[in-house]
Amino acid sequence: MTVQSFDPNNVSTANITITEKAIAHFDRQIANSDAKCVRLFIEESGCSGYMYRVDLVEQAKEGDIQIDVSTGWPLYVAADAVTILQGTEIDFKRDGLNEMVKFNNPNVTAECGCGESFVVEGSL
Repeated sequence: MTVQSFDPNNVSTANITITEKAIAHFDRQIANSDAKCVRLFIEESGCSGYMYRVDLVEQAKEGDIQIDVSTGWPLYVAADAVTILQGTEIDFKRDGLNEMVKFNNPNVTAECGCGESFVVEGSL
């Protein structure tokens, strides 16, 4: 097991990754829209605490952090979400007719029953 450190004062070191399936999904979404990039943020919401939000946008919002994920489009993360999303893998799943973007976040300590919101406890 390796230990990775994260300096919340240097959010450019965020370790957020994206799978090939998720890249292909967002490639299709961007090709069918006017968007030029993907923006990831979180909101306080749901029955557990936080919810992931993904927007296809033309440009980043002020303060967003660009994450290097080697795609044909930039991935931006809201600065206030970087600490909670540290170490997260963004994936895309298909199950029959259902499709969903999946967040494999090692910081999540609990999720609500419906799986749409999550809790992060501790000193992030």
